[in-house]
Amino acid sequence: MTKIVPEDKARQGHWGWHALRILIAGLLLAFIAWGGVEIYGELIKSPRTQQTMPQAPPAEQKPTQGG
Repeated sequence: MTKIVPEDKARQGHWGWHALRILIAGLLLAFIAWGGVEIYGELIKSPRTQQTMPQAPPAEQKPTQGG
């Protein structure tokens, strides 16, 4: 014989405050990890130095032979 259960009572459980706290804690931990990686990425970034190209001496003009 099958038991008839109303639709609103046929759930395995409800979310409640405990699950909400776990989800929020996981989200906060993810943000903390993301922030740590961002800070680490900024620390290991190589410094950008302005390197100027050495200027070549001006080319000398050779006298043209002409008549």
